[in-house]
Amino acid sequence: MKEAEAVGSLTDLIGLLHRETGLEEAELRKLRDQAAASATTFDRVLLNRGVDEAAMLRAFAEDLDLEFLPSLQGRRVPPVFVDLVPLAFARAHDMIAVADEDGVIQVATAHPLDVHPQDDIASMLPGEVRIVLAPRAEITELINRAFRHRADGVDEALEDLGGADLADLAAAVEESEDLLDVANKAPIIKLVNSVLFQALKLRASDVHFQPYVDRLQVRFRIDGILYDMESVPKTAQEAVLSRIKVMGKMDIAERRLPQDGRATIRIGDGEVDVRISVVPTSWGERAVLRLLDKTAKVYDLEEVGLDEHHRKILETYIRYPHGIILVTGPTGSGKTTTLYASLTRISTGDKNILTIEDPVEYALDGISQVQVNVKKGLTFASGLRSFLRQDPDVMMVGEIRDLETAEIAIRAAITGHLVFSTVHTNDAPSTITRLVDIGLEPYLVSSSLILVIAQRLVRKLCESCKEWRQPSESQLAELRALGFDPDRLPEGRMAVAPGCPDCFNSGYQGRTAIYEMLPMSEEIRALVTESASATELKRTAVQQCGMRTLRQDGLRLMAQGVTSPDEVMRVTQLDVV
Repeated sequence: MKEAEAVGSLTDLIGLLHRETGLEEAELRKLRDQAAASATTFDRVLLNRGVDEAAMLRAFAEDLDLEFLPSLQGRRVPPVFVDLVPLAFARAHDMIAVADEDGVIQVATAHPLDVHPQDDIASMLPGEVRIVLAPRAEITELINRAFRHRADGVDEALEDLGGADLADLAAAVEESEDLLDVANKAPIIKLVNSVLFQALKLRASDVHFQPYVDRLQVRFRIDGILYDMESVPKTAQEAVLSRIKVMGKMDIAERRLPQDGRATIRIGDGEVDVRISVVPTSWGERAVLRLLDKTAKVYDLEEVGLDEHHRKILETYIRYPHGIILVTGPTGSGKTTTLYASLTRISTGDKNILTIEDPVEYALDGISQVQVNVKKGLTFASGLRSFLRQDPDVMMVGEIRDLETAEIAIRAAITGHLVFSTVHTNDAPSTITRLVDIGLEPYLVSSSLILVIAQRLVRKLCESCKEWRQPSESQLAELRALGFDPDRLPEGRMAVAPGCPDCFNSGYQGRTAIYEMLPMSEEIRALVTESASATELKRTAVQQCGMRTLRQDGLRLMAQGVTSPDEVMRVTQLDVV
């Protein structure tokens, strides 16, 4: 396809885009002219305008006579693509092969008018190339899966360490370093960048550099589980730690005290926040880097794992004019994601919404977000107190850690504000007793709290290797021990995933949430006022209010083939009701 033909088809495209996206034709023509004047392709201008990507691609597919694939789930990337096309090229241009049939390679792209990369890909691959269209998120996910077993330059960087001078490492760091730009970097910088790039590609949330007596072990936390990756030679340990400290603007000469730092790294046009913690151990310093992808999308309520029952409960309470909604669970259980989805749902422009967080993980459109800064006196309590003078409708405080923050949140709720926050407890009923334990009066908790949500993340069975089988006797016994009646299994079969290259042979890929929601009914409020125990609250919530516990919600997903009994047992505790 020639560029002139692609541009020429834009006139006929206006009507199709109007039909698919709902934008007026006059505005579409204006955007088309804007694209021509700025030397930017029409599709990218439409995306910047906020047009629904799938609708836009459907229109382009019909106009250009191309196939549109709304999902690439279950697609296998031909090995020839991984062998011949550089990862950096595939990422930069959002292109991935999705099929190889009779010598014709189907290549999916998210940018139908980027004709030069399409020509380049045709010259890299043998045989005929046929272009199809697919959403960018689907292409990115497939790129991650296809290239995850490539060394990403880590092996090459490790080899380069052999002859490198490791003494002079504290070189100046750019404010936002691009991980793809490693061509002229020093070996240590290249190694650390390559490790971080590999971590992001594998969807790791944390990168550990753990010292042993004979090596520095790199470990990734993926879907909540730690995996050992490369080992760095012991001789390079101090150099690697120095590089990490330089990135986090820490004191590289201080090796006896823990240090914390922050950095921003780039992958092409995307930015990732990195929180860095370094602590001294008996075998040298250990570093943990938490990765927060600024370009990651903010999930909607329909995408966070809520079933219809739980979604209706949450939809009801987030529209209350005042009260406190608490989300509880351990670190990394998706609490912030649920809160962000809730805030996004009620952010309709007619409410003043303020948040104070540590850190601000994702930017929310139309919501004022404040970052905690303890060194300068900006804590959750002081920030929340200041919010009360900002004429707020809705406030979110990242975490209730102490009595002062809890008292201000309660005062805000009682005086007509809706407050969202998080607490670290095991389940929803124990959240209520925790608030009383830190010093709040039971009658204040009873009158201000409106909903408590406990949640956990469970790993999902890999779609590439998942199959339905008749459970063995041992599996049936395990289900009964979990409190699940095997007769509830669909057709008497359960889903299992033995493992494949797509999932690191773990049988799991991706995560979803399970929930326990406790609305403050009259029965629960009466028990709270009487200082009832968490066990009493839970028993009443289950028997009289119909609360579904975390384990029961996990077993629901297990019966649907989403997760496994082992995962449910791993993240939930025995229900005592």
